[in-house]
Amino acid sequence: MRVGLIAPPWLPVPPPKYGGTEAVIDNLARGLSDRGHDVVLFCTGDSTCPVPRRWVFEHAERDNLGQVVSEVRHVIAAYDAVADCDVVHDHSIVGPLYAQRFPWLPLVTTAHGPFSSGLDDFYRAIAARTPIIAISRHQASTAGATPVAAVIHHGVEPDMFPFGAGDGGYYCWLGRMTPYKGARIAALVARRAGVRLVMAAKMQHGDEVAYFHEAVEPLLGGDVEYVGEVTARERNRLLAGAIALINPITWDEPFGLVMIEAFACGTPVVAFARGAAPEIVDDGVTGLLCRDADEMTARLPDVARIDRAACRKIVEAHFSTGRMVAEHLDLYAQLVRDGREGLTAPAAPCG
Repeated sequence: MRVGLIAPPWLPVPPPKYGGTEAVIDNLARGLSDRGHDVVLFCTGDSTCPVPRRWVFEHAERDNLGQVVSEVRHVIAAYDAVADCDVVHDHSIVGPLYAQRFPWLPLVTTAHGPFSSGLDDFYRAIAARTPIIAISRHQASTAGATPVAAVIHHGVEPDMFPFGAGDGGYYCWLGRMTPYKGARIAALVARRAGVRLVMAAKMQHGDEVAYFHEAVEPLLGGDVEYVGEVTARERNRLLAGAIALINPITWDEPFGLVMIEAFACGTPVVAFARGAAPEIVDDGVTGLLCRDADEMTARLPDVARIDRAACRKIVEAHFSTGRMVAEHLDLYAQLVRDGREGLTAPAAPCG
């Protein structure tokens, strides 16, 4: 099967540091290629994913994040590059709207963010033409009138993560420096519990910097340390040495890739029971699910009873790239069959 993957233009694939969507696309592209499929990845020129790549922007449009003109230019070139594919998996926002020009092309998109993020009308508008993948059952439950074609959890390649003993003497927090990722709460929990915490985060935009200075920086010092944004290798080393990942998200996160990255290193996850966390963390087996910061502080010592091997095994059994790729391929095959039965391609592209 020839599969076209369209990434957003904001970060390279894979991302050099922070970037969940781009990391997932990289895993998917590699996994499809490893299974013998012909993959065309439309990304940015600084991407390094080892599959055939096409681009219009030589470098990721980090400074133009969210600007419609950049995404439209990216998408127009992308569909020219993937128009001969058997199926196209578009991870952009604008792309499925532009794809109306290619009615014969089997197409699917993934909702990487919440359906209630102002995109409700968008997803309803494209759903009749474009099947939508949700990344968790919780996310799918919030879709309302928007039909969801499949729920496919993210996956990682276990062999790319070192299994660690958690002997570094610290807990860790990883994410984006924003209130909803729970950086301040993680620091407060560590201080109240009297444990060492190492924090790593993306902090580039003005709102992220302001939040850091106002809410997190005053808590630093002593056993609470901020080490900046880390590369994938540094992240893996940090996770492998951690007693646990503290993940006190304050929003209904659709998935939470960092949790399964922690599991791949054998590291338990201590999280608030919000969003997809209860689908990922098995309380008492691979981590702890807590209602609030007080319960998290009180239960933190219980994480010592978690079997790190069980954390690694849940990735191998369910949260692997292999499982994720297989489920995508099943959906792609169905879309191709439906396309052959219901659509007739025009003699030439419109326009």
